[in-house]
Amino acid sequence: MRDAVDEQEEGQSDGRNRVHAMSVASTGAWTLEQNDRRLDFAATPVATMFAESTGFRVTPHRHPAWKIVLSLGGHVDVGYGPAGLTTGPGVIVPPQVAHSCAVSSAYVALLLEPWELAPADRPVPIDATRTKRILAAAGNPGAGADLAAARAEIVGLTGAGAPLEPRVEYAVNAIARDGSISEIAAEVGLSAPRLRVLVRGSVGIPLARLRLWARLRGAVAVLPGGPAAVVAVSAGFADQAHLVRTARGLLGRTPSELFR
Repeated sequence: MRDAVDEQEEGQSDGRNRVHAMSVASTGAWTLEQNDRRLDFAATPVATMFAESTGFRVTPHRHPAWKIVLSLGGHVDVGYGPAGLTTGPGVIVPPQVAHSCAVSSAYVALLLEPWELAPADRPVPIDATRTKRILAAAGNPGAGADLAAARAEIVGLTGAGAPLEPRVEYAVNAIARDGSISEIAAEVGLSAPRLRVLVRGSVGIPLARLRLWARLRGAVAVLPGGPAAVVAVSAGFADQAHLVRTARGLLGRTPSELFR
């Protein structure tokens, strides 16, 4: 039985505009070219990357991972809280911080797991020099990007998170696969409620929400390869509407908006 998760967003049907060119380098990496816009995506065990050749704006959302947005010659504006605003060539947004985001130029956005960096409670600007260093470490923003080198630069800037307790580490690595939280809990010798408490206390994110992010990342990685409805079910979502709600809540953009 699927474990229950909190969902507050309303569902909607998903469509996709016709694209001019699409290439998929491998499972987990693809490039979209449409008119004067290029969008690159890559997902690795180290980090997830979106890179876009134009500016963008997304609606308020709350992501369970660290989000590092790096502009290529422009600026990043992140709004949060009642009136909070963080602006800079780059911005780091901590996990679970509800925020909106806009970039005035081409950009690279990197997503790191919530335990990767030292805790913070609000978005933090990155100056131009450090932004350029992270971008230089990543290199080519496409499928060949060096996400491990970019991650190392970010950890050097913020500090690393605390090491995970072994049972927590096992659970967060296993959560993307098929099977229930109860099954994962049994594999580490815990009850499901105890595992949920242990993970949330250590990572700060509910285990079910981490699974939603893992499934969304997996779905986006293969979206160019088939109809969204089929991809949604294959990735573990109840249906296409469930995928759309999750993308809007975690990324601030639906699949159809990514492929506009």
